[in-house]
Amino acid sequence: MAEASTQDLVLIREAEAANGKRIGYAQLTAERSLNALSLPMIRILDAALRRWADDDAIVCVVLHGAGEKAFCAGGDVRSLHRAIVEHPGALPNLPNLAFFAEEYRLDHRIHTYAKPILVWGSGIVMGGGLGLMAGASHRVVTETSRVAMPEITIGLFPDVGGSWFLSRMPRGVGRFLALTGASINAHDLKVAGLADHFVRAADRDAIFERLGTIGFTGNTKADHQTLATMLQAFSQTAGDALPASNLQKHAALIEELTAPDSLATVYRNLTSYPGDDAWLGKAAKSLAAGSPTTAGLVWELLRRSTTLSLAEVFRLELIVALQCCAHADFAEGVRALLIDKDNRPRWTPATFAGLSDDWIAEHFVEPRWPQGAHPLADLR
Repeated sequence: MAEASTQDLVLIREAEAANGKRIGYAQLTAERSLNALSLPMIRILDAALRRWADDDAIVCVVLHGAGEKAFCAGGDVRSLHRAIVEHPGALPNLPNLAFFAEEYRLDHRIHTYAKPILVWGSGIVMGGGLGLMAGASHRVVTETSRVAMPEITIGLFPDVGGSWFLSRMPRGVGRFLALTGASINAHDLKVAGLADHFVRAADRDAIFERLGTIGFTGNTKADHQTLATMLQAFSQTAGDALPASNLQKHAALIEELTAPDSLATVYRNLTSYPGDDAWLGKAAKSLAAGSPTTAGLVWELLRRSTTLSLAEVFRLELIVALQCCAHADFAEGVRALLIDKDNRPRWTPATFAGLSDDWIAEHFVEPRWPQGAHPLADLR
């Protein structure tokens, strides 16, 4: 195995594989913060992926997190909050422009990467962590996977390409997850099309060791299939550990509640859920207590994204993310949940009834870019 080198909070290493090839490993090592992504981490990951893409000896890339608790619990929203406080109302907020633009560029790179990328999505995967996982070619989940995009609770929106993959989920699942921030497990992820392989968490080391022995050749198409075949062999022995799926159990009801073309009707359907299922009840309460602005942004983003390319979605999300930094709810939601921890956000508007089309439309106005052109204009 090649010598490892550490840069800040990401461990980048390469391991020998068969046929004289190598595997590139990137491990998030911010274990105390559940591997939440900071801008330096994003830059290290992107540099490694670019380097490995151009190295013919690298045949597979693995992204994983340190510890057993989390792959990645999202972005470093405390830093984003600090930048908003230091530059109130700025449009664009330059520190946060750098964070979002580089994060989205990294996520887009993963979606369009030619070589196989295995993401070990065990433990907590939230927000920005799902952005890293969603576009990977081989998304591996385990019985410990707990995934959510809970931006409704902090006044942002499910970004990192969420508008793309949520808008393409069947039977209203994307609407439901985006509006409620509901937590889902490995089985749910497979139902939603966000996971490819279910294996046991205890098999991680064995899988990583096996990667070094299977017959990668450097032929990209063949290497994708070789990796899939190996992971499927581990999946076949893990079936009895697969948890029950709430998305599958409640599929018909979720589809019924989210089917109307009116946000007001869907909001009313979800928040007035009358049943006794704890998971659905928690989802209803999260939406009711969450940012009305986020609900409006989710609805409009999912509507627009159905006809946009992946690159266009990332460009649109960057505009809306920076508008969220210039408006009130994002900073207020982070304050209430993570800074002061009073769990009493003062949303603007305070209630869903106060939400207007003009207010939501403000969040889609493109800012004046420092360099004159959209920072993601080159994405294809």
